[in-house]
Amino acid sequence: MLLENKVVIISGIGSGLGIELALGAAKYGAKLVIAARTESKLDAAEEDVRQLPNGDNIDVIKVPTDICDKSQCEHLVARAIERFGRIDVLINSAYNPGVMALADTANMDAWRAVMDVNVFGTMNLIQSVIPQMKLQRSGSIVNVNTMVTRKPMATQAGYAASKAALSSVTSHLALELGQYNIRVNSTYMGWMWGAPVEYYFKQRSKSEGVSIESLKKEVEKNIPLGKIPTSAECANAVFFLASDLASAITGACLDVNGGEYLPR
Repeated sequence: MLLENKVVIISGIGSGLGIELALGAAKYGAKLVIAARTESKLDAAEEDVRQLPNGDNIDVIKVPTDICDKSQCEHLVARAIERFGRIDVLINSAYNPGVMALADTANMDAWRAVMDVNVFGTMNLIQSVIPQMKLQRSGSIVNVNTMVTRKPMATQAGYAASKAALSSVTSHLALELGQYNIRVNSTYMGWMWGAPVEYYFKQRSKSEGVSIESLKKEVEKNIPLGKIPTSAECANAVFFLASDLASAITGACLDVNGGEYLPR
């Protein structure tokens, strides 16, 4: 299997992509270390994993973690090493979407809060796993990024700025860590059909008095593949970069958006 016996840390476990990353990694044979600030989300994720075929035999440890706290990140990594003896993969999925606001009037304190999670929090976790990966002389880090760093969308500037900073950091890490056989890559997600996006469409449907289907069609007309990808589909792109199939790939920027953004 794609991630068989790999020790995989996943941050940001929750509805949408987070839970699909946990379930998918489990299906692909990983030993899971799942992290989120809210313990109830971790309990729910573990229960979902246990419902998988052979779910009772899947190794899972849950560690409530606020990635903005470096000591909590170090505790998470220590738990993983204590249980499994190594760390093969880190998937950084935790994020703060920020407040939707036009850039010319946006609250900079709100931007700083987004930066604290998406840049500094992610770096806290990366810096915490690097010593073990250097010791092993192997490892794969995948940072979940966003299409809005490549295709600007009004009201998303604060979130995009934080993820653009993470993109630059990812390139530097790929350059610096390659000598230790540590790979660092990014996936750039567009629209993903799952609980968060479904909620967004329900709220818009209610406030604008239009159907969810019509709102979806408005988005999908800009997607060459003709549909909003599911969170599970997008998770598969993360698993590819995390796996040994991508052993020659580092510093990559993989667009995962059904073709809505087409780089030249």
